[in-house]
Amino acid sequence: MFALPSIWNLFISTVVFFLAAWYIRRYLEAHGTPGGMTRGLLVFVLASLLSWGAGAAVDWVQEQIAGPQAAAQTPDDLSQLLKAMGQTRP
Repeated sequence: MFALPSIWNLFISTVVFFLAAWYIRRYLEAHGTPGGMTRGLLVFVLASLLSWGAGAAVDWVQEQIAGPQAAAQTPDDLSQLLKAMGQTRP
């Protein structure tokens, strides 16, 4: 099931994306790879993969430390949902 990423996942993966893009771009420039759309796409894809991996590692470590989080349960029936919402108001 799809789960929302944690704040740490979002923060770490964003930082990793920009650092990886900078290092990959610098590496390709040092090796004389001509700039263009293909190189830009290569940098984007590699940085995205590294960012995704870092985010997955952060979530894995967080789950190992804190244990699995319970998924939120919502009523399937709209009337049950409306009834539950009405009961929470004073």
